[in-house]
Amino acid sequence: MPAPRALAAGAPAPGKAALTHPGKAILAGGLAGGIEICITFPTEYVKTQLQLDERSHPPRYRGIGDCVRQTVRNHGVLGLYRGLSSLLYGSIPKAAVRFGMFEFLSNHMRDAQGRLDSTRGLLCGLGAGVAEAVVVVCPMETIKVKFIHDQTSPSPKYRGFFHGVREIVREQGLKGTYQGLTATVLKQGSNQAIRFFVMTSLRNWYRGDNPNKPMNPLITGVFGAIAGAASVFGNTPLDVIKTRMQLLVFCRAWRRTSTATRGTAACRS
Repeated sequence: MPAPRALAAGAPAPGKAALTHPGKAILAGGLAGGIEICITFPTEYVKTQLQLDERSHPPRYRGIGDCVRQTVRNHGVLGLYRGLSSLLYGSIPKAAVRFGMFEFLSNHMRDAQGRLDSTRGLLCGLGAGVAEAVVVVCPMETIKVKFIHDQTSPSPKYRGFFHGVREIVREQGLKGTYQGLTATVLKQGSNQAIRFFVMTSLRNWYRGDNPNKPMNPLITGVFGAIAGAASVFGNTPLDVIKTRMQLLVFCRAWRRTSTATRGTAACRS
């Protein structure tokens, strides 16, 4: 019995890769982004603290372990999650924009068989990274750095996420949430270009001549971990530059508006 016309039209031709609707990528990416940040935020917190601490003389922390010990001793285990709300509010739309834009671009850059080669995967990843940087990441990261920095000061002035955002916008205007935009675009663009290049290469290698070969979730996770590690190694220098640019602008604003009892050694140094 012949297949219904609607189903036949929607099914991919034999040997042709099926396309993913950007809407599905947006939904799945948003959910994955929220789960990811809840699991990995302590490492993000420690990384930001160590980057900011490099400006202090003398440094407060002797390394990753010392930073974790001091934070837990002074603020408890939940201290490693300070600033989570600012990043969580942004991580869901960030991942949604990233994967939605990647699928949108990749659907227009696939070959006649619906396949995406590694070079085009890199370009699609670059476009996705730039989009997420401008729409979500730059304001989110700026707020995150200012929140973490403020919470380590003797007299924190931000009482919560929305209060902090309101104060930042009131004192510095909307541009206050876009400090380090150029560095963020470079960082996110290179990050996602490397990530999707590696991921696309691994997927193409695994699937071989069958672009619709199903992938085991465990294998997908392993490939994602490899791609994520490669992207981190590739753009950590840009991440350090971005964080320092955001801190520099924050410290300038702090010196203009705060008393001597506020701020941290990083700003006073």
